[in-house]
Amino acid sequence: MASCRIEWKHSAYKELLKLPRPMISKIVAAVADLGTDPYPTGVKKLVGSEYTYHIRIGDYRVIYEIFENRLIIEIIRVRHRKDACR
Repeated sequence: MASCRIEWKHSAYKELLKLPRPMISKIVAAVADLGTDPYPTGVKKLVGSEYTYHIRIGDYRVIYEIFENRLIIEIIRVRHRKDACR
């Protein structure tokens, strides 16, 4: 798969800004890596969805959709693990 463009939903970006500063840099680095490898080690597909996945970064989860036909990865949510898939 070719390199993908990363797009953030406005709500996900706002969630990111509310996190502790050291965690923000880890999450941004992990999301940037998704552009070259949208299926990294440890990725999990969400049940009931064809294109939605999540990755684990510490106690936080980044939920994203992959649009292979347009080469876009859209970040949907950035949440603590206890609130991630609700």
